[in-house]
Amino acid sequence: MEKAALWSLRLGFTTKQSKVIEKKGIEAFVMKSFTSDFSTEIPNCLKDSPKSIKDIRENKKQYRDRTDQEKRKIIKTTLIDAFEIKKWWIDEIRKQEFPLREKMTLFWHNHFVSTSQKVKVNWWIYQHNTIVRENAFGNFRELTKKIIKSNAMIEYLDNQDNRRNKLNENLSRELLELFTIGIGNYTENDIKNGAKALAGLLPNDIEGTYRPNFENSEEIEYFGKKGIFKADDLIDIIFQQQQTPYLIVRKILKWFIYDNPEDDLVKYYGDYFRQIDFEIQPLLTKIISEEFSKDTSGSKIKNPLEYILQLTDTLNCNEIDSESIYFFIKQQGMDLYDQPNVKGWDGGNSWLTSQIYLQRNNVSDLLCSGRTISRKALNNMENKTVEPIAVSIKYNPNDSPQQIIKNLIKLNLFEVNIELQKDFETILKYDFDPKSNNANEAILRLFNFMTKTPEYQLI
Repeated sequence: MEKAALWSLRLGFTTKQSKVIEKKGIEAFVMKSFTSDFSTEIPNCLKDSPKSIKDIRENKKQYRDRTDQEKRKIIKTTLIDAFEIKKWWIDEIRKQEFPLREKMTLFWHNHFVSTSQKVKVNWWIYQHNTIVRENAFGNFRELTKKIIKSNAMIEYLDNQDNRRNKLNENLSRELLELFTIGIGNYTENDIKNGAKALAGLLPNDIEGTYRPNFENSEEIEYFGKKGIFKADDLIDIIFQQQQTPYLIVRKILKWFIYDNPEDDLVKYYGDYFRQIDFEIQPLLTKIISEEFSKDTSGSKIKNPLEYILQLTDTLNCNEIDSESIYFFIKQQGMDLYDQPNVKGWDGGNSWLTSQIYLQRNNVSDLLCSGRTISRKALNNMENKTVEPIAVSIKYNPNDSPQQIIKNLIKLNLFEVNIELQKDFETILKYDFDPKSNNANEAILRLFNFMTKTPEYQLI
């Protein structure tokens, strides 16, 4: 795989940015990605939904007084809107010329997990999405402050039940264990005292605020410091600790480049992250520019969204809508805003179980044979009556079969051995005529075969 194609996939979801990377260079491409525009328009499905805490509470109150039939209708509407938000986000991802911000938004979404299934207020889920998108390249400490006080996170980690006389430690624990410093770098007393500092932080219109009747105003000790602390104070103290940079740097390296980053590399970039006061943009610039110079292809398994967007882009499947994309990644275990638990998607080998590999092969069969991947098609692979779609692979009709194979390898496979090369040449025989009427079908057969190889699953 050509380096520009590899990094187009890593910093986005397809190889379509590879020519820009070749032309501008990786650093200029990254800088352009940092400054690219993104939508701030509220999704249509949320424009009429309750947004103030007063309206949300009133809706909940009215719900309790409704008939069972009315309750079912309300639940159905809420679920439909939650589904529409997921489709809206995939639309946003697909239309970006420079998709690095959306790739980073997806990263933060899986780091600061808040699921729609538990939160249930779609406006709060959208607020969460907006926070991580707007601050995707900002300061990690300040982003953590915003997220911890977000309505979605307060609801998801039960801080609405955290009162001074009856503590709930969920938010305090995950702030340390999963969001910042990691296991082994704090004590149970830090968790307990952190919960005291977070007591009374409840949802409000824009972000969570403290309610005097429920908050704790006694002095606590947190990482050896004593005082009357609130949410921002806790986070400032955490970010003064020596081990804080490494957990997030390891996760960033895993997200973009390595499923198993080496400890020395984590420490190297983590130390730099501390030096620049946890600014994300210069960290990403350094990681991408330095790792770009190395031969690192094949070090990461594609996640479901990377897989399907690359596949549909290569096949020029303009008819595949975001609903179909969503159902595929959900089938693969990557349900947006509904991760299996607070740890988020594991990534790595979890994206290539035998079941997931079979599903990927099935969807490639569907698309390469010109069939849609609607929910109906995904659930019934034997259904031959699904709506046909136009698929094609761009190629130069003046190229030889060997050159066509070479070009496909450059964009899709990180490595090809002699035996695999022979298999490709058997499919696209030496006497293949690129100008014949069935040339596209032959190249589609070749590409479909390529997608079944282990090498296609890696970037």
